[in-house]
Amino acid sequence: MTIENDVIKRISNARSIVFFTGAGISAESGIPTFRGKEGIWNKLRPEELANFDAFMRNPALVWEWYKHRMEIVHSAKPNAGHLAIAEMQNIFKEVTVITQNVDNLHRRAGSKTIYELHGNIERNYCVKCKKFYNEDFDLGGGAPKCSCGGLIRPDVVWFGEFLPEDQFAAGEKASRSCDLFFIVGTSGVVYPAASMITIAKNNGAYLIEINIEPTEVSSLVNLSITGMSGEILPNLVKAIKDFRNMKD
Repeated sequence: MTIENDVIKRISNARSIVFFTGAGISAESGIPTFRGKEGIWNKLRPEELANFDAFMRNPALVWEWYKHRMEIVHSAKPNAGHLAIAEMQNIFKEVTVITQNVDNLHRRAGSKTIYELHGNIERNYCVKCKKFYNEDFDLGGGAPKCSCGGLIRPDVVWFGEFLPEDQFAAGEKASRSCDLFFIVGTSGVVYPAASMITIAKNNGAYLIEINIEPTEVSSLVNLSITGMSGEILPNLVKAIKDFRNMKD
């Protein structure tokens, strides 16, 4: 990876950085994407599993599928890209992660300020009383139920549902005020989450895209880097540290 010195200087002088991440960064930890060649939705119809009506019709089936997803997430580990983003907290004053991923890998990597636009698969809650549950469930008796009698569901945003208002609003605020906005491992086509890109651009942020292939947002950014985030981001951290050491 070669980045011009003036770009490294611009990055190094940033005060507030946002990382807007999608399924691509988690794919490097072995978690399947949704829309790639091996994506989940190529094998299963989303309307059969990821919406509230489907859950109420057949909660045991939906839970069986999510249990499989949870096992994949539990066995996955943050990769070098996640760790590099967390390392940025030791370099810059403000580092915010806005993620469309539900796998909790950013938090496990050590990132502190994280807004989860699509929820977190390691949390669950009762559809009736809204009580949260974090433990694993034995599905031998069917879909888990709350002490109030309501069904417990994964705390993820399903098709047709609104994004969590507090997470979205906080993400908007961070996107509006940042100097530097990284778009990592996302196609930028899933709205309203992808509106963060436009918000950052319209408010003067410098946009850098990192993806294994060009996307629909590639023409909007200031710099597009093709490759794996687990390779590019650690190299970028090193380049920033080297630049700052030269200044000192």
